[in-house]
Amino acid sequence: MSRRRTSYLNSFRSTLWNLLRPKTLTASITPVLVGTGVALLHHPLRTSLFLSMLIASMLIQAAANMINEYYDFVRGLDSKEMTGIAGAIVRDNMSPRTVVLITWVTLAIAFLLGIYICASTSWWVAVFGAASMLFMYLYSGGPKPISATPLGEVTAGLAMGPVIILIAYFIQVGHLSTVAWWVSAPVGLLIGAILLANNLRDLEHDRPGGRKTLPILLGKARAITVLGAAFALSYLILIALVLTRMLPPWVLLSLLSIPLSSRVPRAFKAATTRDELQAAFENTSKTLIAFGFLLFIGLLIARFTTR
Repeated sequence: MSRRRTSYLNSFRSTLWNLLRPKTLTASITPVLVGTGVALLHHPLRTSLFLSMLIASMLIQAAANMINEYYDFVRGLDSKEMTGIAGAIVRDNMSPRTVVLITWVTLAIAFLLGIYICASTSWWVAVFGAASMLFMYLYSGGPKPISATPLGEVTAGLAMGPVIILIAYFIQVGHLSTVAWWVSAPVGLLIGAILLANNLRDLEHDRPGGRKTLPILLGKARAITVLGAAFALSYLILIALVLTRMLPPWVLLSLLSIPLSSRVPRAFKAATTRDELQAAFENTSKTLIAFGFLLFIGLLIARFTTR
């Protein structure tokens, strides 16, 4: 293989990696882990369904990221100077047609995995899966994308928190439970926090583009306060679930993520450069995966110590 071709392939892989926005995929990984972890309290792991759900969830979010990339380019919102790793079209010269093609391939694989999940469990899963895909499009696409409104954080938190957690739980045990509903609340809040942090990071970039995101509506200071409240409420709900014996005490391992989350509001208040804003956003994403992974570990420990 020639050096020129090797260089091209390496460049394409790097651009594709940025297009997927891997640091945001914690929002699709965490709810699958949590929903499966709660299910393991009552049922053995169905490994193939867990892996299929995890991959499908990640692919659907990756497709949402690519749709967002495409429509931001079409609307003229992206620029080479923007913060973050988005901008595969304007910065990395990937053609819009290639982005659309990769999006369809990604969705096709997720669709096939969804068929396997439905065939192995219930076709009702397809209803909620289809609703997730519709939300994915409406969030970034269409004449009035949800992401450009003050409802972006709320709708994303609901669609990617409770919905994914409940599907992940259902395909393992075959029914829903009150515990699964309640445990989805803190995860949904933290997913909404990621979107809020994203909009805080892009505040000055979004304002001239005509967006009406929550930080633009509330102002930076109030939006940071809401972000901190979302973190605090997530931990309080988890503690309440333990105190009411809905979840085992081991899930309090998630509290170890508090030092990470506590730095985020302060970081946004102090941020004056693009790199500082990006670092604050990344810490929000890290908080979600730390919270979810530690919760999953706590559920696993409870599973094997309460027999």
